Amino acid sequence: MMPLWVEVIVAVLLVLSSVFALIGAIGLLRMKDFFQRMHPPALASTLGAWSVALASIIYFSLLKGSPVLHGWLIPILLSITVPVTTLLLARTALFRKRMAGDDVPAEVSSRRTDKVTDPVKD
Repeated sequence: MMPLWVEVIVAVLLVLSSVFALIGAIGLLRMKDFFQRMHPPALASTLGAWSVALASIIYFSLLKGSPVLHGWLIPILLSITVPVTTLLLARTALFRKRMAGDDVPAEVSSRRTDKVTDPVKD
């Protein structure tokens, strides 16, 4: 039998995870364009995954009697892949807007194109 305080902590973490998902969904609906819509679901899913993982680790560690830490693997992988995916989606959308001729910020170049004068030669 699991102590009541553990069940309360696990339940709070799981409800917190669903609140993060709800906030992400509301943010997705309320934002105006694609670039603004990318942020709420990405942040909410990451925070929600951390909450569920922590609830899982607490519950199964106390159920088994020893630390069960493999639950951290999912949120760690999400923390790595979600920002990369978000960046690639943003760059793709920006590229498509440029190809369509929309007004977007200028492309950042890695090489310098302006002339730099040498003060010694002048």
